[in-house]
Amino acid sequence: MNTPVVTRFAPSPTGFLHIGGARTALFNYLYARGRGGKFLLRIEDTDRVRYTPAATDAILQGLSWLGLAHDGEVVSQHDQAPRHVEVAHALLEKGAAFKCFATQEEIEAFRETARAEGRSTLYRSPWRDADPATHPDAPFVVRIKAPDGGQTVIRDAVQGDVIIDNAQLDDMILLRSDGSPVYMLAVVVDDHDMGVTHVIRGDDHLNNAARQMMIYHGMGWDVPVWAHIPLIHGADGKKLSKRHGALGAEEYQKMGFPAAGMRNYLTRLGWSHGDDEFFTDAQARDWFDLDGIRKSPAQFDLKKLENICGQHIAASDDAALRQEIESYLDAAGLAELTSEQANGLERAMYCLKERAKTFPEILDKAEFILTARPIVPEEKAQKHLDAVSRGILSELTPHLQDASWSRETLEEVLNGFAAARDTKFGKLAGPLRAALAGRAVTPSVFDMMLVLGRDETLARLRDAASGTEA
Repeated sequence: MNTPVVTRFAPSPTGFLHIGGARTALFNYLYARGRGGKFLLRIEDTDRVRYTPAATDAILQGLSWLGLAHDGEVVSQHDQAPRHVEVAHALLEKGAAFKCFATQEEIEAFRETARAEGRSTLYRSPWRDADPATHPDAPFVVRIKAPDGGQTVIRDAVQGDVIIDNAQLDDMILLRSDGSPVYMLAVVVDDHDMGVTHVIRGDDHLNNAARQMMIYHGMGWDVPVWAHIPLIHGADGKKLSKRHGALGAEEYQKMGFPAAGMRNYLTRLGWSHGDDEFFTDAQARDWFDLDGIRKSPAQFDLKKLENICGQHIAASDDAALRQEIESYLDAAGLAELTSEQANGLERAMYCLKERAKTFPEILDKAEFILTARPIVPEEKAQKHLDAVSRGILSELTPHLQDASWSRETLEEVLNGFAAARDTKFGKLAGPLRAALAGRAVTPSVFDMMLVLGRDETLARLRDAASGTEA
């Protein structure tokens, strides 16, 4: 019987949810969900100096926005410290770890000598095999015994077999002299106790795997499947940083990117399924596998993110899109929509979402439905409301009074009105846009009229014709 897949995301709460961390969480989420497994969340808060509750909240908010729901309670690594200490003592009892009484001065002297002789400065303690009877009554740390000679093979689902000479492994500290556990011990114990079967993380942790395997082997525990994914780089090929636009996940929400588009883009960032660029969440869960992850770093491209997000906006359900826009407004600290505005926005969504890449773009196009009378035209639109144009709008209004309010009829009425004046509809479009939206660039005149409805459309035309908006 196969062991159920269990993955985890284990961020350090020292800042926002970095976009690289968001992708790592997403990969873990997709791998587990696609196999009916569990996706767990652990906050690695052992560094109490840098730890802040606000950073934890930012991580949770970022994951929530991305729709990456974890299973079970959030695990605090700091709270598991007694268990980490317990395992260190178990390793002592098994002879896989030892008490080291070397002072900092002795260790530094060792390293200076090693540097002078051109040897490795990795510390192998003289206390490794000391008789406990010779132990002094002095402070000590607990170290694991690095293997003598040979090699450690990291069997990695992304990188392939990575071979580490054991001479490169030091007698790693497990417990500090004050008895507190180190991060490297805590990670292994937590992963084991949480039942993690697959450790999917950035390849900056690859070298840690060999050191952590010493603990797994010392305790006789099964080693998880390793999958170390390449980091994300900027367009210049350097590690992604703030100067590349590497903001926290919540910042992308505040910029108005849809969560589905962000998920799609991040999934595609370093992973591929043939030539597929656009895909649904269900397809991502079905398709995602570790063998689709590339070994080379992916490059973050804001234009590609916008393009993918635009496709997701166009494909979204109108009601769901309205709700997500309302969440965006809340996250960005902008004024919320009234119920009337929200309903109007949803009615208009069909003519707003095409070619929009972000929510601010949708809201900008939706200004005609979000604004209220009297409409105050912007400068470019005002040029379309001269005396002649106002006269035309005044003449047009009665023709619309009793017209059937359908696109076909409206097109027929407006085109007929233009033809009767020996002109083309295009000549009417400018004044109509100015009257209905107060702008020179808007959605289709017919779409605006249909969304606004007969009464509001006629009222705006009368206002413009009479100069009420001025």
